[in-house]
Amino acid sequence: MRLLPLLLLTVATPAFAAEDAALLPKPASSATSEANAKIKAALPVEDGRDEAFSDQGFIATRTDPLIQTVDGKLVWNLDAYKWMEGDAPATVNPSLWRHMKLLRKHGLYKVADNVWQVRGFDVSNMSVIKGDSGWILIDPLTTKEAAAAALELVNQQLGARPVSAVIYSHSHGDHYGGARGVIDDVAAKSGKVAVIAPEHFVEEAASENVLAGPAMGRRANYQFGAALKPGPQGQMGSGIGKAVSGGAITLVTPNDLIRKTGETRVIDGVMLEFQMVPETEAPAEMNVYVPAAKTFLAAEIATCSLHNILTPRGAKVRDALAWSNYLNEAVNLYAGRSDAIMSSHCWPRFGQSEVKSWLSGHRDNYRYLHDQTVRMMNQGLTQTEIAEAIKAPPAIGDQWFNKGYYGTYSHNSKAVYQRYLGWYDAVPANLNPHPPVERAKRLVADMGGAKKVLGAAQKAFKAGDYRWSSDLLNQLVFAEPANKAARALLADSYEQQGYQAESAIWRNQFLSAANDLRNGVKANATIQSPDMIAAIPTGLLLESVATRLDPAKVAGKSLAVNYVISDRSETAKVSIGNGVMINEMGAEHASPAATVRGPRQLFLAMLFLKMPLAQLEMAGLKIEGDRTAVEALQAALDPIPGAFNIAEP
Repeated sequence: MRLLPLLLLTVATPAFAAEDAALLPKPASSATSEANAKIKAALPVEDGRDEAFSDQGFIATRTDPLIQTVDGKLVWNLDAYKWMEGDAPATVNPSLWRHMKLLRKHGLYKVADNVWQVRGFDVSNMSVIKGDSGWILIDPLTTKEAAAAALELVNQQLGARPVSAVIYSHSHGDHYGGARGVIDDVAAKSGKVAVIAPEHFVEEAASENVLAGPAMGRRANYQFGAALKPGPQGQMGSGIGKAVSGGAITLVTPNDLIRKTGETRVIDGVMLEFQMVPETEAPAEMNVYVPAAKTFLAAEIATCSLHNILTPRGAKVRDALAWSNYLNEAVNLYAGRSDAIMSSHCWPRFGQSEVKSWLSGHRDNYRYLHDQTVRMMNQGLTQTEIAEAIKAPPAIGDQWFNKGYYGTYSHNSKAVYQRYLGWYDAVPANLNPHPPVERAKRLVADMGGAKKVLGAAQKAFKAGDYRWSSDLLNQLVFAEPANKAARALLADSYEQQGYQAESAIWRNQFLSAANDLRNGVKANATIQSPDMIAAIPTGLLLESVATRLDPAKVAGKSLAVNYVISDRSETAKVSIGNGVMINEMGAEHASPAATVRGPRQLFLAMLFLKMPLAQLEMAGLKIEGDRTAVEALQAALDPIPGAFNIAEP
């Protein structure tokens, strides 16, 4: 699961407090209470397996539930969901309530002989294998503080041992970000500690969110409910875990790459076998089989929920067909020789029949989603029509692990459609529509004005038709952002949909929008950790810079500048003309207007932080030639974007 952009994370927090009752959170409406009661009555029969599997092998957890940085900043609260007792309140979908009561568990668990997991210390799990002399750790969580706390628990309970290897199952931050909490660069570079990852890991970890980082970071706030507190009217996890730990996101570069299925490594006396599953949940991803323990780690292609083919925070569309085929390959290669199966999220399952049925069930879920979307697509249905029509059959959808706690059939079917046909549904009216604000103004006017639209929305709201109420009110808020009554009712309408959502991330998005409408947004921009910046190739950073060029500020201008990055022995030829910036690594202009020399850190400060050139020159940056050309280039760059509005224009 990709959690954070590499250059920027925007953390949304309330900009002002709600002052009147209309802007305060509301209880569940009668319509929501009735809807959730119907959902509860229709849930599959509880067989107790998930409860048993989530408890099996428990050894211990931390006595102090709070994990903090050295300066006392809270990184993680193990007891954040301790308040969950009894049946679901009316403000929480009962299926999601059941699911979160399982996900909230935390501690060290034995999975098989010499195999354990630390669960509940982050959104992801850290898996632990006992080698001849040390620990082999798979996926060291998101932050170094969480990873260090997890390793501390392992050493306390199982006996202190050094870390002999770290394995990254895939290229998302919650599976490598805590690396420096368990090892350091010296150990990795010397080869004393093996750091193993799938082929293309560094490139994908560094690049996936660079160009779209600001937009993806803002949207991720909605997906994970960054401004919401856990509670009956607030955040209820993420569907595959609780939340994302705070602290420092780090990266220790791999010193060994896996390139094909069936490759093996003997690490600290333990034989490991790998299955490559690229372009599924992550562009670079692999599974791990431990023959001696008869245990298979399915990374993130199989968890306790339907996953995302296109995550709402934004990403490249994933391949649902390949995903299903890799799961089928896993059935054939590993199900018959695995007594336990675990993943990088959620809890394990035990017994060969469970392993096979779990992998097969996930396989069929992704295949059904793919094939039926394509079938309806080829019959002429559009994205929204398919999303409304497609439902998992009971044989698939009634399996708890296939439910939509994270991904949903609704937005995943749209992603499958997008992968094949793109955004356009072939309806000419949708080929060149008015932008949202202009369209909203026209719709509101043609419907008879704001008062009529608000009245229709109120009628729909009272009838419990929150989808239509939100649709109407969204138009009114975009047409009249200062309309307090429309904003308040839209927040209430989103809130009720959040209360009814089975998907934790749908809930988060609805409740985040309600929070923004009621309280406004203040965003704090945070530059990503030095480890991540260091891992990003200079050429990719410069391509990101080019996306911030304001063409109006270079209209009619041509600029030719050379960069000489001294600490990396890199050169870049930068050309501006026709309103675009072209960056060519390893090349130089023969007659540049200016040449800029210095370590990469100063270039980052010049291009991303837009620090004054005089200050950078005092720090060691050298500018040869026409200084005004460098000033013009820097001035033409937009600042790194902060938060932008989502629930309003």
